[in-house]
Amino acid sequence: MEQFVQQIINGLSLGAIYALIALGYTMVYGILRLINFAHGDVYMVGAFVGFYVVRWMAPASPSGFGLLIISIAAAMVACGILGFIIERAAYRPLRRAPRLNALITAIGVSLLLENLGQLVFGADPKDFPALVERTTFTLGIITISNIQVIVLLTAVLLTIALQFIVHRTRMGTAMRAVSFSHDAAGLMGININRVISFTFVLGSMLAAAAGILVGLYNPKIDPLMGIMPGLKAFVAAVLGGIGNIPGAILGGVIMGIAETMTVGYLSSTYRDAITFVILVAVLLFRPTGLLGTPQRTKF
Repeated sequence: MEQFVQQIINGLSLGAIYALIALGYTMVYGILRLINFAHGDVYMVGAFVGFYVVRWMAPASPSGFGLLIISIAAAMVACGILGFIIERAAYRPLRRAPRLNALITAIGVSLLLENLGQLVFGADPKDFPALVERTTFTLGIITISNIQVIVLLTAVLLTIALQFIVHRTRMGTAMRAVSFSHDAAGLMGININRVISFTFVLGSMLAAAAGILVGLYNPKIDPLMGIMPGLKAFVAAVLGGIGNIPGAILGGVIMGIAETMTVGYLSSTYRDAITFVILVAVLLFRPTGLLGTPQRTKF
């Protein structure tokens, strides 16, 4: 029982990171019906921005926790700009092209970012600085580290902020209108281009935060680190119902718990295979995902 509860805690921490990445997939799909395969590589860029910010600021920083906040903020800003550039340069010119063109472009952008990452950052893995000294707390049969607490709290706060933006702001209302119908939203005076750019920026910022959290959780980063987490986050979005924000969060949590349970009770060899088992099961038995519906309205 103790091991089972511990695996749940570990799975929640990992699932929180997947959920942050999956939110970017689901928001872009909700707006454009596009699977942005470059999103996992934006997450990689976020981790490296944090890495270099920490190295640059470490001598002058008052504390590791202050550095953590600064690195998250810097990575979110940098990846927000990157998301804007990707949408403006790669996807906007193909807005009215067949969807296959945009899908192939997304794969091309992903490969471009991976190769640029190897060129700029170097192909060798790097140790992400230990910003916070790891300590553990024991509460009955539960053992949780301060790193896991930081990951969970950060993910919860960012998710609450996202829900506030989507449901309580004018831009969020515009996002929901555009996800329903581009034409109808345009007739209502909504600037479609601005909404789509904002969606890419917002999703990229969440992916950047996930990159920093992974640096804390598993301090090895490399230019190809976005491939498998990106795929897992995509499966999480599909599992929850792609285009559905609560679905992406639920899918991420399920993916994290499934992975840690697989490692804990079967073998770490199957930790990636379980992702695709879940994907096949979802496509066979519930193609719209757990919270998805066949309707076009997604937010």
